[in-house]
Amino acid sequence: MEGPAKKLDRALLESVYVRLEKPIYNVVYRWLWNREDASDVVQEAFVRLWKMRRRVDLSSVDALVYRIALNLAASRRRSGKRWRWASLSALKLAPSAAPSVETQAVREEEASRVRRAVESLPEGLRRVITLCELAELSYEEVGRVLDIPVGTVGSRRHRALRLLREQLGGDPR
Repeated sequence: MEGPAKKLDRALLESVYVRLEKPIYNVVYRWLWNREDASDVVQEAFVRLWKMRRRVDLSSVDALVYRIALNLAASRRRSGKRWRWASLSALKLAPSAAPSVETQAVREEEASRVRRAVESLPEGLRRVITLCELAELSYEEVGRVLDIPVGTVGSRRHRALRLLREQLGGDPR
């Protein structure tokens, strides 16, 4: 006979928080482009997780907290909170010596183009591309977060990348 199912207690919540706070903040920040709002959303996501602790299936807690955070971020964004753009490509650049004024201007223009292209994606595609490319979650993990099949994650990512390439003047294949 098995023992009682393990529930989300304070110690488990703390371990989940320590493990996921930064990755979730990273995704939420790139959804809202505001540090304070992103911090607020991450905190609220974990508060909501705690409030629903009696109903939480521990095998899906990671996906659940990502889903809560993304939904809160989307609601906050729709509510008209201020946010800034940032480039997907700029996020992966290593810091280097201060760029020249010309180089900085070119980077800012390119970042602006990428931001506009990403923003123009339908929300479902934007969620998938954000989780795949910024959070670097696997298709399986993204599927759990968004509660969609793995094949749908792949097709949405493919479609989002195709649309971004078309808008940015790259090869649409």
